[in-house]
Amino acid sequence: MQVIYLDSLFLLNLLADYLLCLCAGRLCALVLRRGRYLSAALFGAAYAAAVFLPGMSFLSLPAARLAAGIVMGLVAFGRERQPLKCTAVLLLVSAAFGGALWAVSLSLGGGYSGAGAVLSLPALGLSFAVIYALLALLLRARRLLTERRRVLVSVRFLGREAAFPALVDTGNALSDPLTGRHVLVACPHALRPLFCQHSALFEQLPPVELLEALGHVPELKGRFRLLPYSNLSGSGVLPVFRPESLLLDGERAEDLLIAVSPQAAGDGFEALL
Repeated sequence: MQVIYLDSLFLLNLLADYLLCLCAGRLCALVLRRGRYLSAALFGAAYAAAVFLPGMSFLSLPAARLAAGIVMGLVAFGRERQPLKCTAVLLLVSAAFGGALWAVSLSLGGGYSGAGAVLSLPALGLSFAVIYALLALLLRARRLLTERRRVLVSVRFLGREAAFPALVDTGNALSDPLTGRHVLVACPHALRPLFCQHSALFEQLPPVELLEALGHVPELKGRFRLLPYSNLSGSGVLPVFRPESLLLDGERAEDLLIAVSPQAAGDGFEALL
């Protein structure tokens, strides 16, 4: 009969779930929220321990495991722009780690049970650490390849500040026909700290109606105008404004305007430069 030590199981799952959340956050190119990841890991560890309590065996059913994984993902990533996508990445990372531990267990002559890989606690912890280190190296290599295409944008407007990553898109030739200034296109989510309670207008209204609505907001009145654009998908107009200051990776950029478009966000960036 296999003996399960709940305290060891809880601590091991706490560490494992925390590292899984970190991996998922890095894969999704998020600003890491370690406090939320710890909360999610505490939930996951408590669930793993509860499976072995008397009368709680139903928690080991696949549907219960999936539900617990989804809850853990929402605790960790519920405040992100795409929480369901991040949760799906967490589930995939968890499955990958589980498969790797299963392979390690088989190679050492063990197996797999409801508690996880049949390895001693030190061997299980060491295996997990090695797998995490390998994935961290892969993530670092991926980041080094993609960082050259991204810059950190810091914007000040109306005395407020926002910071977000922008993709250096060589296909973005948008410029202001009146002044010749180049235009950075940012999604409304990235600019929320600047617009505060009025940020919902940028997400809900089309450009012409938005400009009319902003005319009734004293602090924003007269600060926006419409900028025409055209691309492969069509043409239209975008609301554009001039920030009080704008930094690209800490260096001042004097001649940039900012247009607002929900289409400017993607994997790991919230603006196009």
